[in-house]
Amino acid sequence: MKLLLITAVEEFETDIINILKHSGVKTFSYQSVKGYKNNGSDIDRWFSTEHLSIDSLLFTVFAEDEFVDEIYKKIEILNSEQENFSHVHMASVPLEKSL
Repeated sequence: MKLLLITAVEEFETDIINILKHSGVKTFSYQSVKGYKNNGSDIDRWFSTEHLSIDSLLFTVFAEDEFVDEIYKKIEILNSEQENFSHVHMASVPLEKSL
């Protein structure tokens, strides 16, 4: 099992929910967050503007390993179809234990 963290601007809410619902994910949660990038950040691509907060969403997903690659692929497709600078970002972390 893996923990997925997905961030995106609020406009992608419906797209991400549909990706998760159709990729074998049984449950997930999400919340509104403020994205911020500090000058010189190593993660420059996650939030586009320095010194301004961006209204974003953070999805927390527990997914079985066999579904993770499909979710990555669907998000890559979604990003490739976007004409604007903002993209959906995802990170995955292996879980040793959970209750």
